[in-house]
Amino acid sequence: MNPSEISQILHSLKINLDEISDKKESQTIRILLHIIEELNEEVQALKAELQKTRDELNNLKGEQGKPKFPVPKQNKDVSSENERRNPTSRDERKSKEKLSKIKIDVIEDCKVDPSVLPGDAEFKYYDTVVVQDIIITTKNTAYRKEVWYSPSQHRTYRGELPHGIEGEFGNGVKSLIITLKHASNVSEPKIHEFLENIGIFISPATISRILTKNLETFHQEKADIFEAGLKSTRYQQIDDTGAKVNGQNQYVEILCNPFYTAYFTIPAKDRLSILDILQGSKPRSYYFNEEAFTLLESFGLPKIIISKMRDNALDKVLDEKQMQHLIDGIFHNPDKGKNIRTRIMEAGAIAAYHNRKDFPVVKVLLSDDARQFKKLTEEQALCWIHDGRNYKKLEPIVPLHKKELEDYLSLYWNYYRKLLQFKEKPTQENAEQLSADFDILVSTKTNYGALNERIEKTKENKSELLLTLKYPEIPLHNNAAELGARSQVRKRDVSLHTMTKDGTRASDTFMTIVHTAKKLGVSVFDYISDRVSKSFKMPSLAEMIKAKKSLGFVCQD
Repeated sequence: MNPSEISQILHSLKINLDEISDKKESQTIRILLHIIEELNEEVQALKAELQKTRDELNNLKGEQGKPKFPVPKQNKDVSSENERRNPTSRDERKSKEKLSKIKIDVIEDCKVDPSVLPGDAEFKYYDTVVVQDIIITTKNTAYRKEVWYSPSQHRTYRGELPHGIEGEFGNGVKSLIITLKHASNVSEPKIHEFLENIGIFISPATISRILTKNLETFHQEKADIFEAGLKSTRYQQIDDTGAKVNGQNQYVEILCNPFYTAYFTIPAKDRLSILDILQGSKPRSYYFNEEAFTLLESFGLPKIIISKMRDNALDKVLDEKQMQHLIDGIFHNPDKGKNIRTRIMEAGAIAAYHNRKDFPVVKVLLSDDARQFKKLTEEQALCWIHDGRNYKKLEPIVPLHKKELEDYLSLYWNYYRKLLQFKEKPTQENAEQLSADFDILVSTKTNYGALNERIEKTKENKSELLLTLKYPEIPLHNNAAELGARSQVRKRDVSLHTMTKDGTRASDTFMTIVHTAKKLGVSVFDYISDRVSKSFKMPSLAEMIKAKKSLGFVCQD
């Protein structure tokens, strides 16, 4: 019997616990319904495990496993967009007129044939129709460099190519290749095919070199964007997604705020790796002040280890070599205490990061509830959308439980909309009221045990979910970082993986430039062309971030 059939049977029983006067009977039925939910979850897990085992056995026998066809399920949709959307927000948003964005290159009059006009016809006005078109053609230039020779000096003099011209291909080709690859997500073979079709004969190896070599100007631009972005707001948003480098699994971390989006590919997504990104990949240091020892206690380290660290490292700043020497002295066996070693390094590195003076320190980090993002900054904000997804993942089969889940989610997203209203006109009085309302929301008790457990977890995260009451500029969700991650996933769909360190670095750099330019309203192609040609007529994206921040400009996520 499948869950749907069980649910139909239970629904037909029309159980209403509020109508049962006998408290003992009511409690018994409540327990039985809870057992049904738990047994159903266990059965579904066992079915999945059984099918996995069958597939593995079939593979060992050289046969195929069960085909994995995507089966759409309504209760698997964990999106909360419909529930949290403000019904009037769509009507309030008005896009700019398309025509105002179109640059007119040519004006051509379409005249009326005079032979068809009556004698009393008078000209009134022009009825303008804008037709967008494009011309794709080559501009192949043969530069004839004068060559002069001086017999007296035994020296040859040659004419110089124009500024910015290097190699066999012009700046237009190079800019187009970079834009197609990183802004339009076109694969290198398709870029090669496109160029040959319009008369540019270039090898795949040359395309690869243009995309990966001699990019120091762009790499520095990325570093400047990141530093300017960190300085532009109190908070930063972060998310990650998978990536492959030469066939090996790695991770792409996405850091952003309304002004920029930056990408960083790393081998592991542990806390120390995230910390290295936040401090601009500067050499890591370790500082064992009181904050570090408080972190060691919160990590649950043995008191004897904390005592040894106090004796050997209190108020000391250590570099990587000194840190490893200290730990080796505490743990004589390198194969033991690996987790404790890591926690010690994390505590010291976090305390050192919070005391950095040579790079902007993030005060608030908005993220999901993943472990690697915790304790890195003074305060952490959690995403309401991530929290809400956990409720949408619940799959009760008991009608009563389904109804209770629906009712609670209605209260949940109504409260979320109140937070949105608060952000528009924040006051201390409203903040206190919303904090009290949150306590009421998470004090809800239902007959559905899994829902009660989920509510309790939301309750535990009160300070992180309500940090916007303290800092109203902080978003309630992490959608901006998730959209950045989604772009990386789309890129991975087209180009499965990068093959080299240079290729990976180039991908991170241009993804950063492309997505930051979009947020700032800058043409990606124009910007890349400006940098490739070395004309530098456009201000840097970092300078634009500073300028828009100083003007109080806020980009829309």
